[in-house]
Amino acid sequence: MIEDLWYKNAVMYNVDLESFMDLNGDGIGDFEGLARRLDYLHALGIDTIWLAPFQPTPNKDNGYDINDYYGVDVRHGSSGSFVEFMHQAKKRGIKVIIDLVINHTSDQHPWFQDARSSEKAKHRDWYVWSKKKPKHWDKGMVFPGKQQSTWTYDKKAKAYYFHRFYKHQPDLNMDNPDVRAEIRRIMGYWLELGISGFRVDAVPFVLESVMPGNSSHKLKFEYLGEFRKFLQWRKGDAIMLGEANVSPEETQRFFGEEGNGIHLMFNFFVNQHLFYALATADVDPLVKALEATRNRIPTAQWAHFLRNHDELDLGRLTGKQRQNIFDRFGPEENMQLYGRGIRRRLAPMLGNRAHIELAYSLLFSLPGTPVLYYGEEIGMGDDLRLNERDAVRTSMQWSADFQAGFSKAGKLVHPVIADGPYGHQHVNVETQRSEQDSLLNWMTAMVRLRQECSEIGWGDWQILKTGVPQVLGMHYSWKNSSLVILHNFDEKAHEVALDLRQDQEEKLVDMMAIQESKADEKGLHHISLDAYGYRWFRAGNLAHLLHE
Repeated sequence: MIEDLWYKNAVMYNVDLESFMDLNGDGIGDFEGLARRLDYLHALGIDTIWLAPFQPTPNKDNGYDINDYYGVDVRHGSSGSFVEFMHQAKKRGIKVIIDLVINHTSDQHPWFQDARSSEKAKHRDWYVWSKKKPKHWDKGMVFPGKQQSTWTYDKKAKAYYFHRFYKHQPDLNMDNPDVRAEIRRIMGYWLELGISGFRVDAVPFVLESVMPGNSSHKLKFEYLGEFRKFLQWRKGDAIMLGEANVSPEETQRFFGEEGNGIHLMFNFFVNQHLFYALATADVDPLVKALEATRNRIPTAQWAHFLRNHDELDLGRLTGKQRQNIFDRFGPEENMQLYGRGIRRRLAPMLGNRAHIELAYSLLFSLPGTPVLYYGEEIGMGDDLRLNERDAVRTSMQWSADFQAGFSKAGKLVHPVIADGPYGHQHVNVETQRSEQDSLLNWMTAMVRLRQECSEIGWGDWQILKTGVPQVLGMHYSWKNSSLVILHNFDEKAHEVALDLRQDQEEKLVDMMAIQESKADEKGLHHISLDAYGYRWFRAGNLAHLLHE
């Protein structure tokens, strides 16, 4: 039954293991440390953890360069410590999904080392080669300005190999059935250890069929169906969460015409227009983005987010829209990255509590599954002295103690923020736990509020006419229950008049305060919103609400 789809009403939390909690004191986060913090995540209301890569790696790209898909990097523990962590998560009712990084491997992976040894090597065709320098060797880079090419010559192999990302990350040849069979084995291995699915990295690049000399690569969506069929055969309720920054017109093919593709996808299109609304208070482009990505497949779902471990990618906005966001949230060149994004965390970008609350209230109210990045619940800052995307990957701030309570080591894999208003002396879990009005306690309440509102994950939605360009109104309905949620993006207060007569909703009960709104003689609800204000209401006719 469709009501059994657990991800429809989940709240996910993205953990970068090496930056979360170090228990053995070597300066690197580990599974034992994460297991110790499961009670914290459970108290926060998190029901699903998404783990960034933790497999053996040379670690040239934050673990996304894997050289063994069937293990745990010794820095993080062992396979035994992973299994113990899974046992502890299961006891608390917390599901775990892990990154599936199959577009590429590390160049240190035994497969690639074998592939470059000879044209007749077993794994030669597991990668993409060209004897001649391809015509478009310097096109299609993911990291412009930091990456020089997508084809690199290997002296030992006497050929060029393709890499959509950095040159130390050669792409796997997905057209080779042996490669896809190995990926299924990788999936099967981790499913047997108890995970509930995968966050599939760089989905469009996984599907592309690369031809040397051709800059346009065909996407083979049948491979998604192949992986999903295997996944559901091995574990019926396991899911794939896809990273695919594609246009709204392309999304249907990733979900599958009959819902036989990706279960969830990150909604990058809405994310970018959301930040435009936060920067300008112009809600109309966000409304259009929501409508453009309206999902019509019952088993599919969008995953919404504010920030993650990468830059805030603004590549799908117009140049003017992007510049508006740069001017407001990333005015200095050091805050920007790849010519398209911002390498900052949310709290320092928005700069004040009211704006942060507005942004996260909005996230929890969007049609889909909300995903939090570790540390956002306490308003962690960034360290712009670090390289590229590492600026937002600093160690978790647990307390005001040495190394923010993350580790007892003198040197950390990612430093803690020690200075300024976002230093761990000021921003940490321990302090915010004891402060009734802290961001952490507010976020905990919002997570629980979202989980009470099944209409958002399951129901139908529509945009309400508020009569105020800076105010977004959304209406949800599911199983004779309705929600009305309002967000004011303006730094000034506004009053809106809502006409809910079509739905016979005469009464609105505030879910965050002891207040209610009754329609006036004209059938309109008059609701005031503070600057950056937000209101959540249960809606219905008077008879229905009296019998709830």
